[in-house]
Amino acid sequence: MKRVTLAVPVYNEEEAIGPFRAAIEELRDELARRFEGGVRLDVLFVNDGSSDSTVERILSWREDTTDVALIDLTRNFGKEAALTAALIEAEGDAVVPIDVDLQDPPALIADMVELWLNGAELVLARRTDRSEDSLAKRSTARWFYRLHNSLAKIQLPENVGDFRLMDRSVVDAVNALPENRRFMKGIFAWVGFTPVFVDYKRPVRSAGKSSFSFWKLWLLAIESITSFSAVPLIMWTYIGLMISMLSLAYACFIVARTFVFGVDVPGYASLLTGILFLGGIQILGIGVLGEYVSSIYSEVKRRPTYLVRTRHGLSPEGSETAKTMNSKQRTR
Repeated sequence: MKRVTLAVPVYNEEEAIGPFRAAIEELRDELARRFEGGVRLDVLFVNDGSSDSTVERILSWREDTTDVALIDLTRNFGKEAALTAALIEAEGDAVVPIDVDLQDPPALIADMVELWLNGAELVLARRTDRSEDSLAKRSTARWFYRLHNSLAKIQLPENVGDFRLMDRSVVDAVNALPENRRFMKGIFAWVGFTPVFVDYKRPVRSAGKSSFSFWKLWLLAIESITSFSAVPLIMWTYIGLMISMLSLAYACFIVARTFVFGVDVPGYASLLTGILFLGGIQILGIGVLGEYVSSIYSEVKRRPTYLVRTRHGLSPEGSETAKTMNSKQRTR
């Protein structure tokens, strides 16, 4: 029997647990019908520091089945850390990261599993219609993919989120990467493997509201670029060279004009403009450098990506992968 684990990070999603449970029960029936009981479906929740009754509702679900497990983190570490925890702790032959809000339709997983059983190592769910998202969200997503793919060598497939099916070989490759600050979409793309696409229309949220503000999305975009591209650093070499050449050209112009027309008194406006412009360029360059230094500072401390308070339905020490990674952490 093949085992598929759904990796589900949750943060204050008490209203969405009920509809998600109903959708998963329908998915289980579909898998049993289509694959004649040859596929087992587990659900692994990672509670990322929820302050509502999310944990209680998951534990209530767990009382009715042994196929639901919960990892309760000690605080809110962020979705990327929660997803990392889910991938490390998941023990299925294939793992499917999915959000609990049903914007990633669980019914699509049956098609993904069929492709996996036919030999696909990586099945990506691609959004072909995002009309249910706001215009601002669609526009910023489009700009983000274009900016990232123009700056980074690792190309992100457009309109593909975390919702995907990964064979165990893919999950092990992702878990083997050592960095603490993890932009998961970039990591998924970095490990490679040949993808197979399944297209779908993105629906509205089943309940609750998204916890991702514009500021969080902005910080995530910066993290993605600084994690997978050195272009923002390299470009300042060329900006500095261009400003130096323009300054030399302007100096030559001033010398030539002085020989022809004599010495004049320059205006303060042009001098102030030049000082402010160069000062702004320098501060901007320092800011870009600071982003990379911040990433280096975070990595060299080697703090764990997440900490677990309790596990429900899992080994108290965690999976074999988690044990190995924790052992590496302690020896650093």
